[in-house]
Amino acid sequence: MELSVIDAQVHAYERDHPSRPWVGMLHGPSSVTGDEMVAAMDDAGVDRAVLVSPWILYRSDASYACDVYTSHPDRFRVVKPIDPFEDGAAAEVSVWAATPGAVAIRLMPGLTKGFRSDHSGVAAVVAAAARERLPVCVFSSGRPTVVGELAALHPDAQFVLDHLGLRQNFVPPPPEDPFAALADVLALARYPNIAVKVTGACTLSHRPFPFDDLWEPINRLVDAFGIQRCMWGTDWTRAVDFASYRESVDAFRDHFPLSPTDRATLMSRTAEQIFGW
Repeated sequence: MELSVIDAQVHAYERDHPSRPWVGMLHGPSSVTGDEMVAAMDDAGVDRAVLVSPWILYRSDASYACDVYTSHPDRFRVVKPIDPFEDGAAAEVSVWAATPGAVAIRLMPGLTKGFRSDHSGVAAVVAAAARERLPVCVFSSGRPTVVGELAALHPDAQFVLDHLGLRQNFVPPPPEDPFAALADVLALARYPNIAVKVTGACTLSHRPFPFDDLWEPINRLVDAFGIQRCMWGTDWTRAVDFASYRESVDAFRDHFPLSPTDRATLMSRTAEQIFGW
């Protein structure tokens, strides 16, 4: 049976323009349109992708990602960042849940100054997501313990730890000790409501393609969480200076040592289950 491939995190965005201005600067190309993302997926053999609206550019405005979904509804589902400190954020979650293509929300403690897992706004947003059965993706950028705090406070919510929970650089070189915080991530396996995105992993490698120094630490993560709670992805195009899109796909599809069943789970089935796709 041919392997189905779902990329658990990609981004698409327009050039900066007055009708949809950028808030900040995202490392990578000046634009990656939905059509360009589909072309890259076709070239690399990726069937579908979870399109995460880039917080750095658009904050909580996921309108461009929604436009891309409308143009390619068979290829994408959409994740919207939510600012839990904005008025009406919890109500925004319910509106998002009814939006075509919506499969999750995202919190950004790795970029949000003063983020507290016990803040009333955070609690209201997570509770709303749980009611709507929307997973909560969490970008913690080297602060994986925050996700454990959230999981303990909200056992009925499904959390997804972005990018292995580890700090990842935007440009080479990779961190000197990229898996220094892995023990903190592995400790989160005791929470059954946490899944892990194995995304952007090539940015942690000190070796050329196929990045085989990743296999041992990532296998430790798979052993701790179980393959059913791990999903592969690229975080394209943030990783553009570390590897090509095809290399980011081929490393895990063709070289990561897994059984055929486990490979299928990592490359698509976990994402299907967690995001209801």
